[in-house]
Amino acid sequence: MILLMAWRNIWRNKLRSLVIVLSIALGLFAGIAVLGLYKGMMKSRVRDVIDAEQGHLQIHEPGFKKDEEPKFILSDGQMLFNTINKLPQVKAASPRSVTNGMLATASGSAGVRINGIIPELEYRTSQLKAKITDGQPFDANRRNQVMIGKKLALKMKLKTGSKLVLTFTDSTGNLVSGAFRVAAIYQSNNTPLDERNVYVRIADLDNLLNIPGAFHEIAVLLKNDEEVVSVQTLLQRRFPGYQIENWREISPETDLLIKTTNQYSYIIMVIIMFALAFGIVNTMLMAILERTREIGMMVALGTTRIRVFFLILTETIFITVAGAPAGILAGWIVVGYFNKSGLNIAGMGKEMMSSFGFGTMVYPEFPGDKLPGILLIVIGTAIISSLFPAIKALRLRPAAALMR
Repeated sequence: MILLMAWRNIWRNKLRSLVIVLSIALGLFAGIAVLGLYKGMMKSRVRDVIDAEQGHLQIHEPGFKKDEEPKFILSDGQMLFNTINKLPQVKAASPRSVTNGMLATASGSAGVRINGIIPELEYRTSQLKAKITDGQPFDANRRNQVMIGKKLALKMKLKTGSKLVLTFTDSTGNLVSGAFRVAAIYQSNNTPLDERNVYVRIADLDNLLNIPGAFHEIAVLLKNDEEVVSVQTLLQRRFPGYQIENWREISPETDLLIKTTNQYSYIIMVIIMFALAFGIVNTMLMAILERTREIGMMVALGTTRIRVFFLILTETIFITVAGAPAGILAGWIVVGYFNKSGLNIAGMGKEMMSSFGFGTMVYPEFPGDKLPGILLIVIGTAIISSLFPAIKALRLRPAAALMR
């Protein structure tokens, strides 16, 4: 009986009810659109970390990550690399020699991380070749070539063909230098990394480091993201003497960003629904004031105050929840469209976005995993919004109400 009365009551003033239902739908649509955008941005960032920066897994000697000293090479590195390459879960793997040093030109110097790579393997593991914006990939017939990031090139006033000097310490602690020529300039979605990392052939770097044929790390790219933990556990059992980390451990700031964004997603929905709650309260108060005599008559005829309370509560829930399907459907359609076509947010500033590691083309994703939480927030908003109008109705005195 209460359900039927509540449903009829909200449609007494169709226009007013439709306005609040539409407001709820638009609020949910806006919230879902923002959550979808955030989810797409986070997924894009994770893909960049895995596919273009760190890989799913990295393997080092235990002492290497502390100061990245050149002496901490992977013992039996070639055997380890061959074993990893044979795993069916592995899509690509790339050995790297790594050291920190100084890049010097006639216009100044800068601290850099020097990555010695095998070009053919690195192109598959980190998409380095696809990032080239100027110049050509490494030429097999030329020695001492280097690839540098666009940000670093602008800072140091370098272009393809320019000469530079890399200075660093070798595996015995001696200071060594090598002259290199810029073969290509690359640009990724992460400007800070572009400014910090340079790439040379592993053979050229190993000769200067005095570690011929050795390397410091192996980056591993898997076929499926879901296999990261299982493959990491497998390798840790087989090679307990090595430090084997997944991308979350290598890039904890990205993992923290994802967790923080998930928390903020619900906060955004709460803020939107909190704003809409004022409209719901106002609508219900107006409905109660218009029905003062009716409510007074109901109480006078024996309707308990608890039934009146649940009547107002049910009306509020109905009018709030009625807008939810429309808002969710609209969000699903719009987010689904941009998930296929992409959303270009270059207007926010390409350099600003890349300084935080994000690209300007985003593919939003419908936040289906957050729908239960969203619906709970909607229902919670309805219940909280009903409290003040319901209390107002309970305080009505039947005699006074009937005289109005």
